[in-house]
Amino acid sequence: MALTKTERRQRIRNRIRKTIKGTAERPRLSVYRSNKEIYAQLVNDIEGKTIAAASSKEKDLNAEGVKADIAKAVGLKLAEKAKAAGVENCSFDRGGYLYHGRVKSLAEGAREGGLKF
Repeated sequence: MALTKTERRQRIRNRIRKTIKGTAERPRLSVYRSNKEIYAQLVNDIEGKTIAAASSKEKDLNAEGVKADIAKAVGLKLAEKAKAAGVENCSFDRGGYLYHGRVKSLAEGAREGGLKF
């Protein structure tokens, strides 16, 4: 039987999570993408705590245009919050999504903001 789109993404996500673990020094940058919005957070998996988070739903995010442009702005905002929390390095967890489109734009925005991964 063929996998549904969600089951396939979940399987890939589990495979990625086996290898990527977030620590206090190098948290995991987790990405979730819905049809309308995009969310990103820096997670310390050892303590189970979120260090910084940003999403396209935030009121102070001044981004307009296509979804990819908004995703880039979310990446920049997350990098800004990470700097304030004292984080420079992180591991990128694409959450089972292809590294393309909005996920790629968010990653590029975070890199432009100064995060290294």
